[in-house]
Amino acid sequence: MPQVTVENLRKTFKIAERDPGMWGAVKGLAVRRYRTVHALDGIDFTLEPGELVGYIGPNGAGKSTTVKVLAGILVPTSGKVDILGRVPWKDRIEHVRGIGVVFGQRTQLWWDLPVIESFDLLKDIYNVPSDAHRATRDRLIDLLSLKEFLDTPVRQLSLGQRMRCDLAASLLHSPAMLFLDEPTIGLDAISKLAVRDFIKEMNRRNGVTVILTTHDMDDIEALCDRIMVIGSGKILSDGTLEDLRAKVKRERRLVVHLAHDGMDIEDPDAEVVKREGNQVQLRFDPEVISAPNLISRIASKYPVRDLFVENPPIEEVIAKLYREME
Repeated sequence: MPQVTVENLRKTFKIAERDPGMWGAVKGLAVRRYRTVHALDGIDFTLEPGELVGYIGPNGAGKSTTVKVLAGILVPTSGKVDILGRVPWKDRIEHVRGIGVVFGQRTQLWWDLPVIESFDLLKDIYNVPSDAHRATRDRLIDLLSLKEFLDTPVRQLSLGQRMRCDLAASLLHSPAMLFLDEPTIGLDAISKLAVRDFIKEMNRRNGVTVILTTHDMDDIEALCDRIMVIGSGKILSDGTLEDLRAKVKRERRLVVHLAHDGMDIEDPDAEVVKREGNQVQLRFDPEVISAPNLISRIASKYPVRDLFVENPPIEEVIAKLYREME
């Protein structure tokens, strides 16, 4: 049985507009002009318990709006949402007991309090029994390596430290679902790896269902088995990463390290897309020529030191899908 059911979900906003300059401001006082934005335009999907889903799209596509509706923060214009038998915006108190939410550009911690005191306040807000809170808190502190700055006021934490604390805070009440909106934005490489490892661990060990919105395609490749792509308020694609690549174009890359710099490679069934020193990257369609046949032809004609086959970067796949959408 699905844990989340979304049917024909729509959310529209009316945005006031005015002409630039002083005259535009004066004119706007007398005559209001509005523009209607369809942030969500009839989206449908279901989530099974324990799924880890990447939810991606360009800025303004509707990602954060979807998360806010599912979290009960926004009321949709129309449509149906059922999460564990509850309607998020109608059953808010019961609903928030079963979910955790992390917004990468906001914090749910108290700015001037030490981290540990924020954790204790959240225990009281969610009415978590003391023994259960202590056990969960200590496990999260250990998993996210928070011990060294538990007594530090939140405002003095680095961005990476604060994000790890926000992740712990979102899970103190042991929710069944976790909504992550840009959780690695602005983080350095080490902090990103720590956050990714933690998300993967919570999903696999505790079966927490995760919806991850991000612009970082490395997050998607490292974490997500299923990817939903949204654009202009509509779901454009829903499937695995391989499904997404195949939907745009069935393409592979052959990366060849030549024995000497400055050499050119030509093949009628492949196109050179990049050259760096003695490394040449070729694009080919495996339905036109198989990888073994292309490798055999290249190796027989050119002095090759090394070569390997890879998929095109996920950023290129997503960018192409956006262009086709436009």
